[in-house]
Amino acid sequence: MLDRISSTHLNRLKLAGIVLTIAGVGLFAYLVYSVGIGELVEGIERFGLVGFAVILLLYFLRIVVRAIAWSLSVYEPYRLEFRDTLPAVVIGEATSSIIPLGILISGTAKAVAVRHRVPLVAGLSSVATENLFYSLVTSVFLILGALTFLRSAPLEEGWVLTIDVLIAGILLLLAFMFLMVLRQWHFASETCEWLYQRCIGRRFLEKGRMDVRLFENLIYGFYRRYPRRFLPICGLEALYHALGVLEVFYVLSRLSDAFPSLMTSFLLESVSRLITIMFKIVPLTIGVDEAGAQFVGEAFALAAGVGVTLAIIRKGRILFWTAIGLLLMIKRGMSLRGLASTNESVTEQP
Repeated sequence: MLDRISSTHLNRLKLAGIVLTIAGVGLFAYLVYSVGIGELVEGIERFGLVGFAVILLLYFLRIVVRAIAWSLSVYEPYRLEFRDTLPAVVIGEATSSIIPLGILISGTAKAVAVRHRVPLVAGLSSVATENLFYSLVTSVFLILGALTFLRSAPLEEGWVLTIDVLIAGILLLLAFMFLMVLRQWHFASETCEWLYQRCIGRRFLEKGRMDVRLFENLIYGFYRRYPRRFLPICGLEALYHALGVLEVFYVLSRLSDAFPSLMTSFLLESVSRLITIMFKIVPLTIGVDEAGAQFVGEAFALAAGVGVTLAIIRKGRILFWTAIGLLLMIKRGMSLRGLASTNESVTEQP
């Protein structure tokens, strides 16, 4: 029964991913047509190889920041060095970016990449811990972006209501996360135990329910055992977003004769981050990222096509680092099929 439920949900997600990807490709084609291929090519040529090298470096610094934050999120007696987490983050980003439902296996990919250093459960829990810090800081970043957008751009009433609902939703999510950690709610393990007692999926839950409990305890125990790491990790996650704003600012400075504002760069990055979260099921967030950038660009009177050009250039640097991630996977004998199989076994246990 558990297998059928998991398979049904996974198939639905796959179908949704295919439909949204096709729609994204169509939206991308429409935006390219509306802006004009000539104008996009001119913008990319203006940005140049030097500009591309700079944003490759900036993205690498963002990867470095996440890798350091992850290394600080590991529970003793286990330990991960920066040289362990850095390639693992590159691999995780690669799997997350290029395949539908990549978000479902990116965390598993990171844990598998460091499996020679820590057990899989400890690796997964440390990834989840770092992701909680990332989610916390990202939520604050999105709220600030939404509030700034409301105050800075002339919007129709429908958009104002939509953004207000978004802000309220993020605040509720933040409150839930705080309560979950402070109260140490063991939703996953208690659900596993409930299923086990009713003879549902007993074969997988015989040992899996214990692993899930350990997984939760490792996450919750971290916050009580390492309170001094809270601010450094949050600071690193904030730096990750600040580097994203700097990247947008740099791209705009090369695409336009006018000096870009930090506020516009901040809003473009916050919208891009929101789209990445909402449409992660779509590889490279193709189409929707360009549409979001174009929307903000038009709201703040950027030159026509600058938003779409910005999104395309940033996709180029994602493809570059994705290629590096795939090469690292090949070097380590990892495969997407193997990661999917590992992820299914981990998912089936709960």
